[in-house]
Amino acid sequence: MIEQIKGLHHVTSMAADAQQNNDFFTKQLGLRRVKKTVNFDAPDVYHLYYGDETGSAGTIMTYFPFPHIAKGRRGAGEASETVFAVPRGTLGYWKERFEAQGVSGLEEQERFGGKRLRFFGPDGDGFALVEVDGDNRKPFDGGPVPESVGVHGFHGVTMRLRDGGATSELLKYMGYEEVDRQGDLTRLAMPGGNGADFIDLEVLPGAAPARQGAGSVHHVAFAVKDRKDQLEVRKALIDTGYNVTPVIDRDYFWAIYFRTPGGVLFEVATNEPGFDRDEDTAHLGEALKIPAQHEHLRPRIEQILTPIAG
Repeated sequence: MIEQIKGLHHVTSMAADAQQNNDFFTKQLGLRRVKKTVNFDAPDVYHLYYGDETGSAGTIMTYFPFPHIAKGRRGAGEASETVFAVPRGTLGYWKERFEAQGVSGLEEQERFGGKRLRFFGPDGDGFALVEVDGDNRKPFDGGPVPESVGVHGFHGVTMRLRDGGATSELLKYMGYEEVDRQGDLTRLAMPGGNGADFIDLEVLPGAAPARQGAGSVHHVAFAVKDRKDQLEVRKALIDTGYNVTPVIDRDYFWAIYFRTPGGVLFEVATNEPGFDRDEDTAHLGEALKIPAQHEHLRPRIEQILTPIAG
């Protein structure tokens, strides 16, 4: 069994409009934009990162805003919901805040004994807030949401699958443990993780396949401490039969990718070197950062990309 993974690192999704996406996460959800860069494979498209003060692993929501992208279709074979942790007793604040701001899809729920507030992002993205006790991760206190009610980081993600057996076995091999079941849902947790510790598998055998687009999760990334741990995870996955990419330098972390049996794309990302490698912590996310291999394209990229206000 793999022992190096310590919960989620980040979740990466797709959007239709960079400004709308930025406003939702910084002005409505109260996260910090910790990096404004570009897609390594399509440098004429932004890659935006949101999280806590420093962009700690387990807090980072990232987006590729593709102009004119078609809307995604919900279905099987995707991460269908991203869940954030907030302090106990704060869902009333969030419901009132979201209602005033016109956030759609609001629904109060309970899942596995925890109070949740579901909502949609600007592209129909599936999100939820869940109340937790004892989360020592500090919410970002430099935005419009007070620290006392702010988002700690991820709680976990929900994956919608036609058959959860093989994906469940994979997650257990990656260090997760099954802790509960509720109807179509199976919850797995990472013991001793980074706070972003839960994966819920929703098994719907008759569900149509998902189609990626605006509002869809592109991949789910898991955290390891460093490159040494990452190489050990890569070898273990390959030895088990998974087709894993070589290590790829993403400037702020190193990454490997592989496709799960249920169709969801997984990444394993390092906690190093972090988002302050090219910006002072006080100014994270302010300047447009372009990967070295694309820096010669900066004049063209800056001409193509619509500036983001705020």
